[in-house]
Amino acid sequence: MAVIQGLLRLLVDAARDMLPIVLVIGFFQVFILQQPFPDVAGILVGLVCVVVGLALFVQGLEMGLFPLGESLAQAFARKGSLWALLAFAFCLGFGTTVAEPALIAVAAEAAQVASEAGAIAATDEARKSYALGLRFTVGLSVGAALILGVFRILKGWSLPLMIIGGYGLVILLTTVAPPEIVGIAYDSGGVTTSTITVPLVTALGVGLASVIRGRNPMLDGFGLIAFASLTPMIFVLVYGMIV
Repeated sequence: MAVIQGLLRLLVDAARDMLPIVLVIGFFQVFILQQPFPDVAGILVGLVCVVVGLALFVQGLEMGLFPLGESLAQAFARKGSLWALLAFAFCLGFGTTVAEPALIAVAAEAAQVASEAGAIAATDEARKSYALGLRFTVGLSVGAALILGVFRILKGWSLPLMIIGGYGLVILLTTVAPPEIVGIAYDSGGVTTSTITVPLVTALGVGLASVIRGRNPMLDGFGLIAFASLTPMIFVLVYGMIV
């Protein structure tokens, strides 16, 4: 009975989270466009799938990814090996980002547009190479971001000053980077903060700050996501200037 009640609570919470989106779409479809919904049955089935998927996804985060990320960060911190901790942070950032579905989609679309614009050869091999290079560049940038974020937590560096300086560098690089890469670079900063990366990166920061003396998980454990959004823009802008 408790399991069924818990499952119903998850479904109700997921449906409540989806309700604003449904209301906005329904309002514009009915009152602004004044058109009937195409394939109502298909839309309803799709909404049910989304609600169920969202409920299971949130439950999976709470049961698996968050505890796993925190326990790994705490274990590496207690081990006392800085290099092992930095290597773990880099591999975590790189691996989760390269596997990020949103980044895969954006990289493939960027490669397609680049080939149509004549920036790269209009062949499957060239498009795959461009997309893979873009994904690896963003993955390396997030790995570097987590190393920087770990150092910030260990040393107690100011997060606002580092973020302001980083965005200043982004503005500077934007003035000299090829115009074709600027939009892709800015979007790359957004797609890295998606379903796979965010839970593990957040858990890393909170877990690390919770075991270091003098660090507050609320004050020092968060902020890694900001680095994970900032550094891809810098790396992709540089990637565009080189490639």
